[in-house]
Amino acid sequence: MDLDAVRTFVAAADAGQFQDAAAALSITQQAVSKRIAALERDLDVRLFTRTARGAQLTIDGQTFLPHARELLRVEARADASVRPGRRALRVDVHSRRIAPAVLLQDFHRAHPRIELDVVTLDADMQGAIAAVDAGSVDASFRAITVPARQLPGLIRTARVIDEHHELLVGPRHPLANARAVTPSQLADHRIWMPGMATGTEWSDYYDELAAAFGLTIDLVGPVFGNEALLAEIADSAELATLAGERTRYLWPDSYDLRRIPVRDPAPIYPMSLIWRADNPHPGLSKLRDHLGSRRVEAADEKVWLPTWAQPSSPAVPAQP
Repeated sequence: MDLDAVRTFVAAADAGQFQDAAAALSITQQAVSKRIAALERDLDVRLFTRTARGAQLTIDGQTFLPHARELLRVEARADASVRPGRRALRVDVHSRRIAPAVLLQDFHRAHPRIELDVVTLDADMQGAIAAVDAGSVDASFRAITVPARQLPGLIRTARVIDEHHELLVGPRHPLANARAVTPSQLADHRIWMPGMATGTEWSDYYDELAAAFGLTIDLVGPVFGNEALLAEIADSAELATLAGERTRYLWPDSYDLRRIPVRDPAPIYPMSLIWRADNPHPGLSKLRDHLGSRRVEAADEKVWLPTWAQPSSPAVPAQP
């Protein structure tokens, strides 16, 4: 059904005159007549009767009018659902527990009028890039382990998060009372990270971290979820795991778990925002500005970065 004809029908019904409907729609009276005639042929009914006082709705026209209004409302909703600036900004965070989700919540507090659709794609870096490139999401957060020249032509990235690590241990662990630990101190302790998928950018990161400091990262064991992992660590004098400093965990007070900063050097997991250069959504530029303003590099801090993150990437660039 021709929605322009439906819109013209509603305008003529409201105005009661084809001439007034033409003025409201900024078209000629002849165009109004042609659209109404085409709609009547399509529906195989008469919608108006011409009288000395103007155009009067027939019984069929009166029956069709509320449905015509609903068609135009549906059209407006459909248009708003995808038009940049009206639809929600769709951002992938991979997990709602980690730093990108925390920063997105901070962004939402700062810009409450920008509607967000936060999703968690089950994908590694390449999968997230493909989703952004295809337009499934407006942006995604991932560690970028390849040079920019190897990315699809319209894909842009900027490092926006340098996530520090914390050691998570139970109260009986030998390091439970430490105020901070070094990576070298962790060499004699088992770091338990079950379920980490091999071949992903995060497994590559932890492989390089383990090799650099002689760590033992144990991936053995079934995955029963974060709650089960925390319970096991709380009950063990040997198990420990690594978590980002902004990763959100909740546990009962009885667990008495400790989060201990890893420093000197501080291992850094670098994450970038991924977007398409031709994405016109105004919320995307606001998000990039927000992330860029909150990225802080500690100039005097001794850090460790994986080889693919060296040298340090620039902060969020200006929109091309």
